[in-house]
Amino acid sequence: MSIEPALMSLTAVAKAIADKRMSSREVTQSCLHRILEWQPHLNAFMAIESDAALQAADEADAELARGRSRGALHGVPLAHKDMYYDAGKIVTCGSLIRRDFVAATTSTALQRLKDAGQVRLGSLQMAEFAYGPTGHNRHYGPVRNPFAREHITGGSSSGSGSAVAARLTFAALGSDTGGSIRMPAHFCGVSGLKTSYGRISRAGAMPLSQSLDTVGPLARTAEDCALLLALMAGPDPEDLTASAAPVDDYMAATRAPIKGLRIGVPSAFYVDDLDGEVARVLDATLAVLRQEGADIVQVELPDQRQLQGACQIVLAAEAAAFHKRWLIERPQDYGPQVLKRLHNGLAIPAIAYLEALRWRGPALAAHNTATAGVDALIAPVAPMPAPTIAESDVGGGDGAEAVIQRITRFTRPFNYLGLPSLAIPCGFTAGGLPVGLQLIGRSFDEAMVLRIGAAFQRATDFHERVPQL
Repeated sequence: MSIEPALMSLTAVAKAIADKRMSSREVTQSCLHRILEWQPHLNAFMAIESDAALQAADEADAELARGRSRGALHGVPLAHKDMYYDAGKIVTCGSLIRRDFVAATTSTALQRLKDAGQVRLGSLQMAEFAYGPTGHNRHYGPVRNPFAREHITGGSSSGSGSAVAARLTFAALGSDTGGSIRMPAHFCGVSGLKTSYGRISRAGAMPLSQSLDTVGPLARTAEDCALLLALMAGPDPEDLTASAAPVDDYMAATRAPIKGLRIGVPSAFYVDDLDGEVARVLDATLAVLRQEGADIVQVELPDQRQLQGACQIVLAAEAAAFHKRWLIERPQDYGPQVLKRLHNGLAIPAIAYLEALRWRGPALAAHNTATAGVDALIAPVAPMPAPTIAESDVGGGDGAEAVIQRITRFTRPFNYLGLPSLAIPCGFTAGGLPVGLQLIGRSFDEAMVLRIGAAFQRATDFHERVPQL
């Protein structure tokens, strides 16, 4: 029996199109069929562009018939978080303020995927201005988790996590400032790569926090993430923070064994106060990695609460600075949670912000010293599986920050340090909720976390689980 095209991995479907075993139209129709079925239940898409997608797919097929391939994604249909500017397209950033904003330019990351041949399916929902970890959106409604539709997807790349998990798109760009790629990956059972700060250009991507924002993919597998990273990584004259550090052969890394690698498990903080199901999945994952030949060792890290607090200060201050004009002119157009968080940012003293920035270098040096004996770290993405939409809908109330702090406590330290982190699906709770773990590497060593993640996925099938309507 032939497999439904939409259920294939990005890497597999790209090869099938390139080999002319499938047409781009056939693959695009498969995705659009699933979108039609699932969108009413998930609210994952902001815009669906069926006619334009099919026309682009036909053009891709015609080009391939003439012997011309645009690149590694020729004819592959994708949709991305609605914060990546695409010239001539409305880009809402999940907000009312930009509900009618038409981009005049195309973001570098998106342009590099377009240059490689992708077909646009539409755009994906997100938390308002990428400033929310749960996936709630007061303006456009919450995005729902395909594995349990009363539960959150995580945010802010909520539509990306939901759409990839439901096999509506083969992959999707997200963004990660405090965990916004890794949390949807964990809650929705997909793979998500937070890249090193500066690894991928942020030109043309809506800013949130200038010294924390990173661009990265959500996809079915570590191998798929590697393919997309290879296409997007590298310097960009439009973004002077984009690094010129060498771009590794990420696809080759995903094929390498992990025998002899040393993987560190933090002795505290990341293993404290875990939900029992998350602790069970962590233990089972470590057992698989040992079977694959890795050495698992304990690592004592510097106080992670300080990193978490510093990240919170930097994020809040920089977000408030970016939104200052709209806070003055259009405060009524923000949702209550985002508005309260931005007001909190306005109250941060300049001294506290500058101290948090100045401490980043020494903090990274201390982290590097503590992890010198391991190739990567492994830790939970969050201390619990996805809560329900109702119980986490805290709006701008007094309990909002406590919920946000609990969900993001394991992700923010690595944003502050600028390190790469790959979230991969590692199991399910007894109730069927996905559980993910994150692999953390050294600066610009995405190849290592992709190598470990791919080895784990060769030994398990959690990434192959498909939710059912």
